[in-house]
Amino acid sequence: MRYNFDKPIERENTNCLKYDSRELIFKNSDVLPMWIADMDIAIPDFIIDAVKQRANHPVYGYSFFSEQFYSNFIDWMYRQHGIKIEKEWICFSPGVVPAINMLVLTFSQPNDKIIIQPPVYPPFFSAISDHHRIISENPLVCNGTKYIMDYEDLKAKVDSNTRMIILCNPHNPVGRAWKKEELEQMLAVCEKNNITIISDEIHSDLICRSHRHTSMLSLTDKAVACFSPSKTFNLAGMSTSYIVIPDKEMREKYLATVNGLHIAYGNLFGSVATETAYGKGKDWYLQVWKYLQDNMDYVIDFCKKNIPKIKILRPEATYLLWLDCRNITTSAEELQEIFVQRLHLGLNNGIEFGAVGEGFMRMNVACPRQTLEFAMQRLSLLNEL
Repeated sequence: MRYNFDKPIERENTNCLKYDSRELIFKNSDVLPMWIADMDIAIPDFIIDAVKQRANHPVYGYSFFSEQFYSNFIDWMYRQHGIKIEKEWICFSPGVVPAINMLVLTFSQPNDKIIIQPPVYPPFFSAISDHHRIISENPLVCNGTKYIMDYEDLKAKVDSNTRMIILCNPHNPVGRAWKKEELEQMLAVCEKNNITIISDEIHSDLICRSHRHTSMLSLTDKAVACFSPSKTFNLAGMSTSYIVIPDKEMREKYLATVNGLHIAYGNLFGSVATETAYGKGKDWYLQVWKYLQDNMDYVIDFCKKNIPKIKILRPEATYLLWLDCRNITTSAEELQEIFVQRLHLGLNNGIEFGAVGEGFMRMNVACPRQTLEFAMQRLSLLNEL
């Protein structure tokens, strides 16, 4: 079956964070929102049908996860990434961000240091600071063609109070699909210093052509890896994710935190949607991911030909583009004013991803091509400023 991703989806007036919060987020309701990482593309009918079928049952009572819920995910991970996962390794969380917060609470104490690698997904910062841990930054370095880890700086940042590193793999926002040898170097530092690795692998299915995903699970059984169908199948609102913890002692500690918060049983419809997506979604996923990669090619080529002020390193993963706007201004405030008030485009300001992100903007291209073309016409007005 061929799916049509060109059809615009009306998302206004659905309590949609991306569209219905524009005035709150940008102080301008007229912006075209291209920020938060969900798709303006309809999920496949077979997921909708499965949720409807369950909704037709007149009781929405307490439930548990079916065997198929687990086996579909296990099969998906083996077919997609060659990773063998045991059912008992899988734990629940209503999302990857809640999981990261719970993992911080589980494996560290107040005033412990936790390493992150900016520019990086903003909730990493708050997951540390909100729980009175100390942020230790090991910034990525751009070598002109891609961002890389600074291993010497990483070693220098480690001290006796360092307990954890939160890895973004693949990396949001710079789009790196970390190679095995890169992760092995990081792992060596962590093993030497008894540092717990939390690997956010929510974008692991969104790997660009000629690249591949290397999960921390393939390198060590002492890491925690976080997965979710939310990016792959556009199911963020279903609040379901898989937290994979091979080590029994670590797993029991995490489960004690989850059970202590009484959030271990998830969302009835989220589990139905997730089970169906991993069981039936391969063809839809392959088609939508090709479409989104073509969208990225379109934006990169358009900027190269028509907006040379903006530089974009071709990503290896995710449907997010990291726009280098420093030829326009290096001020985050000025950049925000230009994009929101003059261009009427709602992107993520790079400063949200750490100080090293100032002068950049993050753009979500997971939308119909018609929407993207309209956005690029707005963006081309930069040439008149």
